[in-house]
Amino acid sequence: MTAYAHPPAAQASDKHAIRVMIVDDSLTVRTIFSRMVDADERLTVTGTAATAEQALMKLRTTPVDVILLDLEMPGMGGLEALPKFLEERAEAKVLVISALTDEGAHHTLSALAMGAADTMLKPQPGRFNDDYRARLIEKIYALGGDEQAAATVSTAAPAAPAPAAQGEKRKAGKLLAIGASTGGIHALNIVLRALPESFRSPILVTQHLPVSFMAVFAKQVEMASGRPAILADEGIPIEAGKIYIAPGQAHMLVRRAGTRFTTGLSIDPARSGCTPSVDPMLDSASDALDGRATALILSGMGRDGVHGALKLHAHGGTVLAQDEESSAVWGMPRAVTEAGLTSAVLPPERLADAVVAAADAEAWN
Repeated sequence: MTAYAHPPAAQASDKHAIRVMIVDDSLTVRTIFSRMVDADERLTVTGTAATAEQALMKLRTTPVDVILLDLEMPGMGGLEALPKFLEERAEAKVLVISALTDEGAHHTLSALAMGAADTMLKPQPGRFNDDYRARLIEKIYALGGDEQAAATVSTAAPAAPAPAAQGEKRKAGKLLAIGASTGGIHALNIVLRALPESFRSPILVTQHLPVSFMAVFAKQVEMASGRPAILADEGIPIEAGKIYIAPGQAHMLVRRAGTRFTTGLSIDPARSGCTPSVDPMLDSASDALDGRATALILSGMGRDGVHGALKLHAHGGTVLAQDEESSAVWGMPRAVTEAGLTSAVLPPERLADAVVAAADAEAWN
């Protein structure tokens, strides 16, 4: 078993170390995660539990910032326990540790829709290595409110026209492009449910998730929105009233051929390092529609989307963002907000109205 060394010292963003509770029925997993967390001086394990019932009792007396939650446990399962955890500790962020199975994907996405902030796949025995630990700790930093400690990507500006003046009238959006990551699924579901049936603009969604989750994610988006949801591929026509989702292994693009618009795919490296990335979606939508698109940036770690949003804004498009208070991690929305690109920064409950107000009243052709 790997002995994890302390990383270089860094200043935490809060007065205390980020407090972590580990809830998993496997003693081995609890032990490994505890060692990973405790090896970092900015983190501390304040409790472990083998069952959801034990965790719930401890949450009543134990301060916690981040909960690592296994969904498949005897007795009360993690999915059933999640609302009780959030009710008991509303300030805590839940990181679901998911099994790599179809059932695991379904349960995990249900948990994310209910308010869990993020997910990580549980590796096979023997694969809890340094790379896995680095990704786990990065997520805990972000969920615990220490984004400076979490890994970030380059802040270099893209090669695009200078942003239009803030007071300039925005072009009406014929298409809605949504980017989201950590905590974004919960917000996405709220926005989609709040959109009226009369809103017929096509919707493009780039959500950071494991590739194996995407088919299940598309089905859940379809159920939440009441609109057909399709995994993007090369040459799929973009039509009114439908949702198109980046497939996971590639970036989703908007392509134009005359008066027709289709989805495309790209595997070129993105600035953010993410696959799929929000930037290529916004960049290509700006080109294909001459800026007549609306971008909506929801909760997420890092800065993915800011470069594409800058280009869209420069071409006259509208950029909207989720506000800090309602975001699990105000990284992606913060990037576009602080860049001066946003026309509105609102909680999910109010973003649907802003989307409708920014939309082109004419039906998509």
